Amino acid sequence: MSEAAARRLTGLAAVVAAVALVVQVPLYFIYSGPPPDGNVLSRLLIGIVALASLVVFVTAFRELVRRVAPAHEWIGSIAFATGLVYATVTLVSMGLEAGAVIAVDHPIDPTIDVSGTYILYGSISRLMLALFLTALGQAVARTGLLPRWTGRSAHVLAVVNLAFVPSLFFGNDPAFFYAANGWGTTALMGAVLSYWLLALGVSAYRSATRVAPAVAAPAPRR
Repeated sequence: MSEAAARRLTGLAAVVAAVALVVQVPLYFIYSGPPPDGNVLSRLLIGIVALASLVVFVTAFRELVRRVAPAHEWIGSIAFATGLVYATVTLVSMGLEAGAVIAVDHPIDPTIDVSGTYILYGSISRLMLALFLTALGQAVARTGLLPRWTGRSAHVLAVVNLAFVPSLFFGNDPAFFYAANGWGTTALMGAVLSYWLLALGVSAYRSATRVAPAVAAPAPRR
């Protein structure tokens, strides 16, 4: 894969993940009580698409770091590993929610009734995402492969996510901003991530046009 192709794939995957997250987050606020199964399963399906795209993004980002600065490939590998763990943990949470909704014959609110997801969506995801953002920010700062704002904003978001790691001590009321499954810990952080990913994806995709094409070696003289 060429550097330009890696940039395009990184940007496109980030944009797809971001758009899916932008569509998903508002679906959590349509109903005041237990939402119908269709709402829950639809938002989970959209979330699965977003996380699958995120896996492609972190993989392509690691390849991009390797292409631009092989000496810093280890930072790209940390971003890849932590991003993959974040996606996996969140996918497990979604699976638990979907299973609970499918198994019962009446509407439930899985953000409250599926207790196994509290820490997965909350503290664990926030810590993994903080590590991912820190690694991505360091990779950008050390290699200059993307504009400076992408690295700086990644570091800021990493600190914000770290601030939500202790939320596991604050109950399970989704209406409480800082609860283990609170709207600040989960929905707000998801919304912030989605718009940041969208901006980064557009920047990464557009950067492919600034990559100098490889110059073919001249044919040997006979």
